[in-house]
Amino acid sequence: MKKGVLALCFVIFSSSYHTQVTSLPKIESGVSYELAQLRKNTISEIKYELSLKIPESKSERISGTEVLRFNYKKQNEAPLQIDFKEEASSLISVSVNGQMTKPVLENEHVIIDAKYLKSGMNQIHFTFLAGNGALNRRDGYLYALFVPDRARTMFPCFDQPNLKANYSLTLTIPEKWSAIANGKLKETTVLQGQKTLEFNQSDLLPTYLFSFAAGDFKTSTEKIGQQDSRLLYRETDSVKINNSMDSIFSLYRNSLAYFEKWTDIPHPFQKHGMVAVPDFQFGGMEHPGAILFQNSTLFLDQNATQNQLNNRSNLIAHEVAHLWFGDMVTMNWFNDVWMKEVFANFMADKSTGASSNKSVYDLKFLTTHFPAAYGVDRTLGANPIRQVLDNLQNAGMMYGPIIYNKAPIMMRQLELLIGEDNFKKGVSEYLKKYAYNNASWPDLIAILDNHTPEDLQSWNKVWVNDPGRPVIDYDVKYRDNTIEHFSLSQHPEYGKDQKLWPQEFQLSLFYTDRVEKVNVKLSKKQQEVSALKGKAKPLFILQNSSGIGYGVFKTDHALIKNFSVVKDPINRASAYISLYENMLNGSGVTPQDLLNFFAGQLSTESTELNLRLITGYIATIYWEFLPENTRLKESGNIENMLWKALQIQTAKNNKKILFDGYQGVFQSQQAYDNLYTIWKSQTPPKDVSLNDEDFTSLALSLALRNTNNNDLLQEQLTRIKNPDRINRFKIIMQAASSDQKVRDDFFNGLTQKQNRTNESAVGAALGYLHHPLRQQTSIQYLPKSLELLQEIQKTGDIFFPDNWLRSTFSNYQNPKALETVNQFLSQHPDYNVILKNKILQATDNLKRAQVLLK
Repeated sequence: MKKGVLALCFVIFSSSYHTQVTSLPKIESGVSYELAQLRKNTISEIKYELSLKIPESKSERISGTEVLRFNYKKQNEAPLQIDFKEEASSLISVSVNGQMTKPVLENEHVIIDAKYLKSGMNQIHFTFLAGNGALNRRDGYLYALFVPDRARTMFPCFDQPNLKANYSLTLTIPEKWSAIANGKLKETTVLQGQKTLEFNQSDLLPTYLFSFAAGDFKTSTEKIGQQDSRLLYRETDSVKINNSMDSIFSLYRNSLAYFEKWTDIPHPFQKHGMVAVPDFQFGGMEHPGAILFQNSTLFLDQNATQNQLNNRSNLIAHEVAHLWFGDMVTMNWFNDVWMKEVFANFMADKSTGASSNKSVYDLKFLTTHFPAAYGVDRTLGANPIRQVLDNLQNAGMMYGPIIYNKAPIMMRQLELLIGEDNFKKGVSEYLKKYAYNNASWPDLIAILDNHTPEDLQSWNKVWVNDPGRPVIDYDVKYRDNTIEHFSLSQHPEYGKDQKLWPQEFQLSLFYTDRVEKVNVKLSKKQQEVSALKGKAKPLFILQNSSGIGYGVFKTDHALIKNFSVVKDPINRASAYISLYENMLNGSGVTPQDLLNFFAGQLSTESTELNLRLITGYIATIYWEFLPENTRLKESGNIENMLWKALQIQTAKNNKKILFDGYQGVFQSQQAYDNLYTIWKSQTPPKDVSLNDEDFTSLALSLALRNTNNNDLLQEQLTRIKNPDRINRFKIIMQAASSDQKVRDDFFNGLTQKQNRTNESAVGAALGYLHHPLRQQTSIQYLPKSLELLQEIQKTGDIFFPDNWLRSTFSNYQNPKALETVNQFLSQHPDYNVILKNKILQATDNLKRAQVLLK
């Protein structure tokens, strides 16, 4: 029985837990699972009092004092390990329960001798110099970003998610600066050009959600409920500010109201607050009372595309959802980090979908999640949704499209399986049971299990605990132009295991005058669909026409030639995705034929999200899956079709998408002259709106096709007025330079950690450095890029290793690039498994190109 299996899992887990906590953990780097479980068993009631003095110059160290209070169950004479990943010289003094002790820092831990500790409440005082790694110090501002285990790089702490604490923070900053933190601002004093801000004690939080930001920010304040809420920002474009500010607060309020109603739990924290961060390395981060957002996603002008508007509404809803899912109820261990992300994404989709009709919601869900999830799950480096984690120092490697995109698809299938009402009841019960505490995925499954007769354990194994996706095919037999027999089959894309993916999706039969739809619940390896028996032979059959099924759905050969009868945008999007996935697998259609089909759709595909989808596919096929000589022959035709479609399409957003597509693939001199005139005169084509960032992007596209581009890049630099965007462009223009030495110096400089601090800009720069038009000279950087990966993982934020790899390898098709990858992996047989998987994920198209280009 399913509940018996679950109980057995808990017995096994409890036995291993008992074994781990009764042994003494060794002193090793990071935060091992063993150490975390021991501390969870012995430490509680944690409070931090932190005072930080932040100088204006980012080159000066930040000094700090800390009082750490906690209840301790002293079991033996083992020393206490407190996490602090800094140089020994940064730990200036330590006193324990009033006794000064010699600071001892070993393997990233402050070691406190047991003789100074007692059962009950303990108090430790630290004087220290804060580490800069997670404080993201830029010119004129900083922001703390401690996820997943980087709080320990700034101050001594118990850096694990299931030791929640209260934080009392005092910041001394330059007088002209502003600041925000998790707690409400209690008191401000000014003395001799310095401003000291004392914040109220925070709500109960894990270390990764403790945060603050300080700097030369502007402030906008509006009411959220009965409370004043502040947004700190550095945007200087008055048009974007005026066009965006009301929308930002409105989207926040709407999301808040939706989640309060859906969960039946009021906003769970003491305050609201937001910071818009230039060049933020994430989309956002959900610190309660101090949510960080990517500036460029929040601030849009009046010509923003639907995709940009969707991204903004999704981002805000995602971070607000986290206040319940992740912030109020937090995972026990970072192997379940995906739980907070899947709920945030899934609930954000629900929230934003509540204000639109179902077809708009379904199309956005399909085009947002499926291509991104497939981009990892189709590879030999695919990882399951729920992964094993031995040490928190490796937690950052667990993030990626499987967590953010496959998991919401899984959750939608789970909701379909047990029913929307049962799902909502179960989740609400889970939130209320574990409020302000920690829980695991088995805890949630146990609750949901009580709300359904379905076998969630078997379902959970293939969807959550295993990687990969099914290949779903069909067999149809006709007699006298009617369907006599129709059956579906499924098998794993890789391997011989007989796994089954129970799921729902739709089949559609297309005729010249109608579409007939049948909903399918696939649960077997082979399954007859009796509802189709006796139906007239269609022009073609489209699997997964509603776009909710997950896998490689084999396509009908007659689909492309009869595509004009596909009127529903969701049907078209599902067909586009299936055609592309089958092309990558070498079945159904060749890259050349699919490129021609997508190009032919440019003038007629009127739905913005679909047009963006196919222009993205066109760029990928063009640069990655056409031989160079074919690409050169096709370039003029593709340019002309994009430019023609730009004239034919009437919607301004569609015109902008097509202009971006044209800019991304052009190679002819005629196209260069056309775009150069647009850039030089700053006069876009009719009904195409270009802002400052668009002209910057255009300048960089031109620079890649210009053998002496210094003057062009310098002129573009003088046009940029915002200081943060100037700093970003100065990084990127080195990678885009036509001077080989400048590019060499840029890449060689990346071996130094300080040159990688602006990870967003570095990732963008790598895309230009390794652009297909530059790969003959950039291929030499690939071995060193792989050698640096482990250091990138240790010193960078959670998305940077993946960003580093994809920005480097994404557009290569050269066999020598694949040889470099294979040689590196063969020379490092014991390489970190998660990082190896990320290499396999980022180089999957490179591997496929060797087959598809033949």
